[in-house]
Amino acid sequence: MKKFTITGKITWKILGAVVWFFLIFTKADAQSYDSLALYLSQNEDIPYYLAQAIAIYPHDPRAFTEGLVYENGFLYESTGLHGESSLRKVNLSTGEIIHLVEIEDQYFGEGLTIVGSTLIQLTWKSRVALLYHKDNLEPEKTLYYPYEGWGVTYDGSHLIVSDGSNLLRFLNPVDFSLIRELPVSSGGKLIDQLNELEYINGKIYANVWHTDIIVIIDSQDGEVVGWIDVSQLEEKRNTREDVPNGIAYDAENNRLFVTGKRWSHVYEIQLPELIK
Repeated sequence: MKKFTITGKITWKILGAVVWFFLIFTKADAQSYDSLALYLSQNEDIPYYLAQAIAIYPHDPRAFTEGLVYENGFLYESTGLHGESSLRKVNLSTGEIIHLVEIEDQYFGEGLTIVGSTLIQLTWKSRVALLYHKDNLEPEKTLYYPYEGWGVTYDGSHLIVSDGSNLLRFLNPVDFSLIRELPVSSGGKLIDQLNELEYINGKIYANVWHTDIIVIIDSQDGEVVGWIDVSQLEEKRNTREDVPNGIAYDAENNRLFVTGKRWSHVYEIQLPELIK
């Protein structure tokens, strides 16, 4: 995920010397921002929201954000990349990092959620989830995780996880056993590349990787019931990988926050009408 892949090679022999040429491509997108936006916009029954910032907070521009969750004035953030992954507790208002745990180099940090007093951080391909005490980020234990880790959220009873496909899985938060699977679609079209997740009042908000779109998903039938375009929020993006990937909800004060990989800001955005 989010890295270059070598898909082929060509060998030429010139004057006795063998020259190797590697063809390097990025992972092919299942859908581009333009094609997905066009498809969703053609269905007038699906509400569209252009994200508008109503408050802006500082964010570490070095943070390759993979997971984000809010509680009691703090953001808890999981960052990715091998050798750079971390878990952080951050003061929302100031951007100050209160605690930071560096993850072992073999792990690529991914989605993050809170279950009671425990933070659950997924890893990409390592098949493990890392558990920490929420208050001090002290490691609690490491558990086997049977899927490729992308996004995770908690609905009060189940973990809801993504793996980059169109499928969301509902898991037992204690042992990660599978409860049910939920395909995500819109008008019969499967919506894949689902990444960072946030559960809000019966709906699942999901960043669609390599797009500026957050889809809003009915947690019962998997149908897309709205979508948010966040393309106008962050003016400067250094690479194609600096995409939106962070959704956090303050249930007590009814606030919605979004950010992205290596973004310089966290944005509080105008709430969609679907949040009641």
